[in-house]
Amino acid sequence: MPELLTEIRDQLAALQEQKLLRKRRIVDGPQGPLLDVEGRQYLAFCSNDYLGLANHPALRAAAQAGLDQYGVGASASALISGHTSVVEELELALAAFTGLPRALHFSTGYMANMGTIPALVGPGDIVFSDRLNHACLIDGARLSGAQFRVYPHADVARLEQLLAKSEHPRKLVVTDAVFSMDGDIAPLPELLALCEKYDAWLLVDDAHGFGVLGPQGRGSLAHFGLQSQRILYMGTLGKAAGVAGAFVAGDALLIEWLLQCARTYVFTTASPPMLASALLAAVRLMQEEDWRQQHLRTLIARLRSGLASLPWPLLPSETPVQALIVEDNQLALDLMAGLREQGIWVPAIRPPTVPKGTARLRISLSAAHSIEQVDQLVSALHALAENHADADSRRIARSIVE
Repeated sequence: MPELLTEIRDQLAALQEQKLLRKRRIVDGPQGPLLDVEGRQYLAFCSNDYLGLANHPALRAAAQAGLDQYGVGASASALISGHTSVVEELELALAAFTGLPRALHFSTGYMANMGTIPALVGPGDIVFSDRLNHACLIDGARLSGAQFRVYPHADVARLEQLLAKSEHPRKLVVTDAVFSMDGDIAPLPELLALCEKYDAWLLVDDAHGFGVLGPQGRGSLAHFGLQSQRILYMGTLGKAAGVAGAFVAGDALLIEWLLQCARTYVFTTASPPMLASALLAAVRLMQEEDWRQQHLRTLIARLRSGLASLPWPLLPSETPVQALIVEDNQLALDLMAGLREQGIWVPAIRPPTVPKGTARLRISLSAAHSIEQVDQLVSALHALAENHADADSRRIARSIVE
């Protein structure tokens, strides 16, 4: 066996030993509260389909109409012949929905950040990043060649110290709006105030806030009532919007610059236009059916109240992302397996996705869930907690006898 393969085999074995080896599971059928996984149906709390739109009849009909009109693929980059009229309409709708001057559509959120950051800063500049930011913000900053400084999670005071010392010509602060593994919201008003004070730019990744926060789900900026030419706003379209893709919105000049210089926009084939047709339907539903956000808030309160007495804490969160911290990797896997035995699917999240010693169950709520389904999850977790406590008691008793 070649040496490289031997090393990889040993590294995979080490991941298995640390309970960090990941496994894909085969899913059939549409996304929804009930999901078919490897031949069995589960009550699922694992999807980012926060508004329950991924299988909505209006989106399916719009996608079919787009398919009939445009076919399947765009077949070229947007700057060649891939920018269809429906994508232009979508960009206008997204700008209007978020209250920003202009929007640019990207194939994915990862590509949006990987293209945006290097288009704004480069060697000689500096990027400041929250320690818990998503990988695409980190990778985009590293790709830019700018100096990269990490500040402790949501630590505004430390960020100000770093900004005050910087003499770089361009300064960019990048942050998740809703942190994907914790569910908490970034202190965006304070971050914007620092950017204005120290002549910096602010890139807000609202992957888990767009569609959920703010009036009608208009996002984290609307949630806080923020407006500024210093802000670039990235929203993903494969989570609450239920389809795929992403967009960056902001000052018209900045968006024109991204159109010209963001390599992940310029040098990739445009997304299938039928997806833009479905996304237009999703934006309309967000505006017309804000009961979905209201129902989410009810479910979040119900879950947090029901799990308050567990031996494992929920991190503070007012979003659909609810993290139950169990610390130990094996315990997280055991709890996930125990829930699966009861027909419930909640993913165990372990390092390196989250910091060492913070393994967790990541519970994702959707407006498609019912109160009864949330209660079912609460009951199942309490039963597992009792079993875990009994097992600990038996282990302690055995150790005393020995």
